[in-house]
Amino acid sequence: MSAHVVATAGHVDHGKSTLVRALTGMEPDRWAEERRRGLTIDLGYAWTTLPSGRDVAFVDVPGHERFLGNMLAGLGPAPVVCFVVAVDEGWQAQSGDHRDAVAALGIERGVVVLTRADRAPGRTGAVLAQVRAELAGTGLHDAPAVTVSALEGTGLAELRTALDDVLARAPAPAAGRLRLWVDRSFTITGSGTVVTGTLTAGTLRQGDRLQLLGHDGPRPVVVRGLHSRNEPHTSLDPFTRVAVNLRGMSASDVRRGDALTTPNAWPVTDVLDVRRGTGPALTDTAEHLVVHAGTAAVPARLSPFDDDHARLVLDRPLPLVLGDRVVLRDPGSRSVLGGAQVLDADPPALRRRGDRARRAARLAGLDARGDVLVEVARRGAVPAQHLHRLGLLPAGDTAPPADVRVLGDWWVHAPVLDSWTRRLRTAVDELHSRDPLAAGLSRGAARDLLALPDAVLVDPVVRGAGLEQDGGHIRSPQHRGGLGPHEAAVLELERRLGAEPFRSPEADDLAALRLGARELAAAERTGRLLRLGDGVVLLPTAPALAMRELSRLPQPFTTSQARQSLGTTRRVAIPLLEHLDARGWTRRVDAGHRTVVR
Repeated sequence: MSAHVVATAGHVDHGKSTLVRALTGMEPDRWAEERRRGLTIDLGYAWTTLPSGRDVAFVDVPGHERFLGNMLAGLGPAPVVCFVVAVDEGWQAQSGDHRDAVAALGIERGVVVLTRADRAPGRTGAVLAQVRAELAGTGLHDAPAVTVSALEGTGLAELRTALDDVLARAPAPAAGRLRLWVDRSFTITGSGTVVTGTLTAGTLRQGDRLQLLGHDGPRPVVVRGLHSRNEPHTSLDPFTRVAVNLRGMSASDVRRGDALTTPNAWPVTDVLDVRRGTGPALTDTAEHLVVHAGTAAVPARLSPFDDDHARLVLDRPLPLVLGDRVVLRDPGSRSVLGGAQVLDADPPALRRRGDRARRAARLAGLDARGDVLVEVARRGAVPAQHLHRLGLLPAGDTAPPADVRVLGDWWVHAPVLDSWTRRLRTAVDELHSRDPLAAGLSRGAARDLLALPDAVLVDPVVRGAGLEQDGGHIRSPQHRGGLGPHEAAVLELERRLGAEPFRSPEADDLAALRLGARELAAAERTGRLLRLGDGVVLLPTAPALAMRELSRLPQPFTTSQARQSLGTTRRVAIPLLEHLDARGWTRRVDAGHRTVVR
């Protein structure tokens, strides 16, 4: 099930709650004190069905300046707003605060509602002109306007139609990963902990295993049940007002500003690089601020790069991505300073002289929608999953830019990959030249040399460099291993074995030729020798020659018969026969007999 969410906005006592009550037949004020004072203090909720059959839920926000934080918590997750101005009073101080909040959040869809028309019918035109002038710099500059009297019921039908038209043009909600900013938490007897909020992204299902990103860090939770509009549901889509019954969490552990998210699908960050959207130059803005995002209000430190770009360091991490809007507020003030848009939820550390100036230039030239190539180039290599998490890749988008290479799950900047392959080829060639007997460069040494972020990148880099691997070592295919000063000794050994193929040299013979384990291993890698167990060294042709002789024996044959046929010793015969067994050329019949496999 999906629905639409509309938040109210406007000066205190301009009839927002009365309007919602008239549209829905429900009382949005939840607290007895609110109803006694006729003043909305916290967020209120009500819902109805529009003439089209479209369901809509209202989040009624307080208008008084003392409750600005509550107002921002209600307005933050809402995609559509009813901006309310009373005809008998016109534009007022908190009208300006709410306008600034709408502008800071980048809200572009809504309806202007002129209320209490019955009190001053002759002022409607002048008030509307004033409202249009005040909203000229916001996304509501050309929003439809409807004049109503909630008490008399006039204009309500026109307002419902206008809301229907606006909601019909609203873009489809984001699919994929889920994010629900919590605005209330409470306990219901028999059910346990319930949290509510406006679902802005993803589909919420009964039984989902989610992550609660709270004031005390992330915690796993399970969705026990779902309600919307006081009705149970098995799944809910955005944009919907939802109540979520959670298993494994007490209500006291959940606060406004926490968020329910798909596990490991969102960056949880306390450092953001942002671009100013509204408000004064960031260089003229106080260092210590309160940042409002979703329903959260978090103290933060502002460090400007220039008038339009800055770094925000939050007191606690939030699940924010590229494009998210945040509201900036002076903690000592009851008004909105301005708004900013997140450009990077995973910005680089600034450690060296000149880093800040370079970062300012980079941010100034950055597309607000993000640039995958720029981000991959900055990092050199980055997992595609991380790009999706940061909001740089839409769900399902796997096509890289021209200068990005895909190596498994990693996206690598082409110049970086070229550098890796060049450096690896150079290192391997230098090793071969310096030490012809070396097996090659180990995989671990290659990863350390190139500072690869993941061992899985070694294989594709080796292939890209035109190198080959054997036994955990990387070498050039052109290098078959020079033996240098040991070449003559290996030639002499080849001559001896050529004359007597199964007479493996004794340890003393190898020592006299100065052929140790390292030299013999190098000769074996080049295909010159074959080493078997117990120090037996033969030519690579020895197994085939042995099979020719063994095939002539009566089958099955004994080890003694094989030794005599080959004209060798038991020291050589046993490892040679085991080698033939392993290759499947011979097969044991019993403890003392083998047969040739034909």
